[in-house]
Amino acid sequence: MVNLVAAQKPLFDWLMKMAGVRPYTVEIEPGTVMNFWVPCEAFKKPEKGENMVTTQLEKPTKPVVLLVHGFAAEGIVTWQFQVGALTKDYSVYVPDLLFFGGSVTDKPDRSPAFQAEYLVKGLRKLGVDKCVVVGFSYGGMVAFKMAELYPDLVQAMVVSGSILAMTDSISVESLNRLGFSSSSELLLPNSVKDLKALLSVAAYKKLWFPDRLHKDYLEVMFTNRKERAELLEALVISNKEATIPSFPQRIHLLWGQEDQIFKQELAHNMKEQLGENTTFEGIEKAGHLVHLERPWVYNSCLKQVLASLLAEKAPK
Repeated sequence: MVNLVAAQKPLFDWLMKMAGVRPYTVEIEPGTVMNFWVPCEAFKKPEKGENMVTTQLEKPTKPVVLLVHGFAAEGIVTWQFQVGALTKDYSVYVPDLLFFGGSVTDKPDRSPAFQAEYLVKGLRKLGVDKCVVVGFSYGGMVAFKMAELYPDLVQAMVVSGSILAMTDSISVESLNRLGFSSSSELLLPNSVKDLKALLSVAAYKKLWFPDRLHKDYLEVMFTNRKERAELLEALVISNKEATIPSFPQRIHLLWGQEDQIFKQELAHNMKEQLGENTTFEGIEKAGHLVHLERPWVYNSCLKQVLASLLAEKAPK
């Protein structure tokens, strides 16, 4: 039987090309490949004998915005409603983190710092020298590591539904409150029932899809299950290991006010911990999936804050 989610991919790819991005594969090093959606204008016409994988891309010509996805979907699915709103003014890059969307590695490390390291290596190969990072959920934790370890690359950050690090105490409190026994039970659903349970805590309003679509989504989006379970294990650190980096970048926290996974209180606490360079903005009637539930409101807020962040970085 045809997988309805997979069958829509050619149309989805065409829509994203119309929005201004195209897929491109980067071999970061032998054994590690990362997929990106990159600006259409970055592609130069291949010379005779070249293909899309080996063709070198042009460097970005506009300010770069990097959109980093969460745990339950690959990059372009996560940010499908944001790409078209940004490509007029920005060079938009949307990666698939390792073990998502065809990005793979033979390295054993599964930490957010490892994801950040190889994402930065991929960006360097694409000619990206500076960027503003927009990170959602798991992608926000990777983004925080990028900003901490590569301050020369990351100019500023916008973070939605995420935290600096998943400590023991935050993990236990969140899972107990939501009624799940482990992160894998929440974020690696095995059945239609499990996926519905994830969506019920991630969204403010109940989302209805036919069971067939849930089943097909599970098959397409939840691949590399062993490696993703290892990513979740590597995500949790002890409270003693947790530190608050001193970020030189401006950070804007853009939150769904009804987020049940990372509640608004966590965002306010994080704002206080990070200091005066950090601002907070809440969006009403939206949960963890704020960028999908209220995309027009989210996009309006995002464009305003991006313009503000980059104006501060512009030469006087």
